[in-house]
Amino acid sequence: MPRLDQLLSSLGYGSRREVTEFVKAGRVRGGEVILKKPDQKVDVADVTLDGEPLEAPDGLLVMLHKPLGHVCTHSDGEGPTIYELLPPRWMNRKPSITSVGRLDKDTSGLILITDLGPLVHRYTSPKAEVEKIYEVTVDRELDPALVDIFASGTVMLRGEDKPCLPAHLKITGPLTASLTLMEGRYHQVRRMFASQGWHVEKLHRSRFGDYTLGTLEPGQWQMLEAP
Repeated sequence: MPRLDQLLSSLGYGSRREVTEFVKAGRVRGGEVILKKPDQKVDVADVTLDGEPLEAPDGLLVMLHKPLGHVCTHSDGEGPTIYELLPPRWMNRKPSITSVGRLDKDTSGLILITDLGPLVHRYTSPKAEVEKIYEVTVDRELDPALVDIFASGTVMLRGEDKPCLPAHLKITGPLTASLTLMEGRYHQVRRMFASQGWHVEKLHRSRFGDYTLGTLEPGQWQMLEAP
């Protein structure tokens, strides 16, 4: 069992000193009992703070609808980040939260955020085949021949020596399509269309693995159960 002060600090509730102060103030309980000793061992499931259960004590997994213009980085200077859309306390969790893969500044849609290292590896490993669906708008009318080209497993991206895995393209309008991928190369959707002479004007990810955005609005997030 973890120490109370270490537990609360690791979940982002404050520094060890701050946590000690509100433990001594009687704000933390174990079941019905007020916990007064910051260094005591506790059963995580029994601990409450100000009457509320601890937030995601076994690890955080969140689905975010990334808006256009936000970047998936912790660094300053590249524009607003996805982390600014989340509760500030999460930035103090240990391990740190991170995005599962990235969407570039000009792409909107579903991105997962977690502090579970094994989950990040599971979804981003080169051997991981995670289904991702993108809604695409291009600059000129789509050719139905692209459906077979993308499904052939022969599309080569500039600077790479291995073709893309077969991808499912569904043309939904003269300039719009839905593309399902099982891999996640750098700017892959834009580069696949560029290899055939089309420029992607708008790009949105609507699905990642088992998760879909549904009615989640841009900038909103939803807590998920870690698999």
